[in-house]
Amino acid sequence: MIERRDLYIDGQWVTPDSGEVISVDEAASGELIGTVPAGDATDAERAILAARRSFDTWSNVPIAERADVVTAIADGLKARADELGEVMAMEVGTPISLSARVQVGLAVSVFETTAEAAREMPSEEIIGSSVVYRVPAGVVGAITPWNYPLYQLAAKVGPALAAGCPVVVKPSSVAPLATFALAEIVDDLGLPDGVFNLVSGRGALVGDLLSSHPQVDMVSLTGSTGAGQQVARSAAGTIKKVALELGGKSAFLIAEGADMDAAMAAAIRSCFVNNGQTCAATTRLIVPQGLLAEVEERAAALVNAMKVGNPLDPETDLGPVASAGQFRTVSRYIEIGMDEGTLIAGGPGPVEGLDRGYFVKPTVFSRLDPGATIVQEEIFGPVLSILSYEGGPENGVAIANDSEFGLSGSVYAADIPTAVGLARQMRTGQVAVNGGRFNARAPFGGFKTSGVGRELGHHGLMEYFEMISLQFPSAEAVEDFGDQV
Repeated sequence: MIERRDLYIDGQWVTPDSGEVISVDEAASGELIGTVPAGDATDAERAILAARRSFDTWSNVPIAERADVVTAIADGLKARADELGEVMAMEVGTPISLSARVQVGLAVSVFETTAEAAREMPSEEIIGSSVVYRVPAGVVGAITPWNYPLYQLAAKVGPALAAGCPVVVKPSSVAPLATFALAEIVDDLGLPDGVFNLVSGRGALVGDLLSSHPQVDMVSLTGSTGAGQQVARSAAGTIKKVALELGGKSAFLIAEGADMDAAMAAAIRSCFVNNGQTCAATTRLIVPQGLLAEVEERAAALVNAMKVGNPLDPETDLGPVASAGQFRTVSRYIEIGMDEGTLIAGGPGPVEGLDRGYFVKPTVFSRLDPGATIVQEEIFGPVLSILSYEGGPENGVAIANDSEFGLSGSVYAADIPTAVGLARQMRTGQVAVNGGRFNARAPFGGFKTSGVGRELGHHGLMEYFEMISLQFPSAEAVEDFGDQV
């Protein structure tokens, strides 16, 4: 049992008034493994006001020193990687073979690359007779999800602190435990009181207040499209900055001439990573009609070879989904898929030998209509939909773009130029080209209902600044000013 009794507010651990707790279950068993405080609006208010009081101090710390703090957080996470990897394997269901490397390693990489971006970013820009200054946006409310608890935290806390913005974090109630470890790391750094605050609690109380409070200047959410709509509505009353990284139903497009061994391995990996609980997962595999039978055979073989089991077993390829609610959601979509397409692998019903926890069979459906429910809606579980196109690959691109989402994607073609030509036609925030891998320095975010704004690297860092333009009488006056300072 991991019992967290206190919230982190204004530089100290404080016990919330309500005394209520949020239970955290182990995904593999459904058993209680921890509790965290159920903070409420009163706790969130205290944290917001503490952040506001710290703004003048923290925003005036030199950016190089703030970047050093962000690097120190990365170092603290690295020192606890094994411990945190096990925690997230238990609460999220991520296989332990990936958890330390992906769940913790991605967070470390984001903190490190954010610090690098901060050190490289010029503090001003000269445009003719104007000097443009970047200044911290203000107090930031960060609302994070359960599928990648530390990585999503890093993508918000890293740039906020580097930019000079105090932050109030609200983690998901499903997987909040690792966030408290990060708060311990921050506490050991001795930052000014109020720069970092952690308030766990229900979204309807804490999250809504962070979104609507007039003393919060920016709110950053990663979550479902529905959650993003709610945050945007709450934030509209105070016209605050909003960054939303939301849902996805991303496409993996294969063109004639592609290396099928490499393409299919990548397609299965990018769909089922983290048990399918990834917003950028490529859950629609779009292939030429002439290759459909081969793709179905290959997909069935790869998926049926996966070992489904306890995420703490190093041999496990696919663990459980994170919660009972998510299990019910994914199971419902699989039942819908039975009526909409041809089952290639997996399907409804329990996983043999696993009678506890939230295990779902890795499932593949094929021969689907592009408008089918399981093709259009985000399932957030280990379910792949295979669709086919006739004619040239531009017809596959049209199917890929036939979605309300636009977060991620992938293209495999005979060569890089062909793949790039197809990728540039896709209405999505990022596209892997012939096996391209995730880059923590490149901007991440989506089109359409997949979100607003970008995270990671210098593009993500820029979201946490405002700009002030100083208008001089002439370009010569700007030069004279520069000489004087």
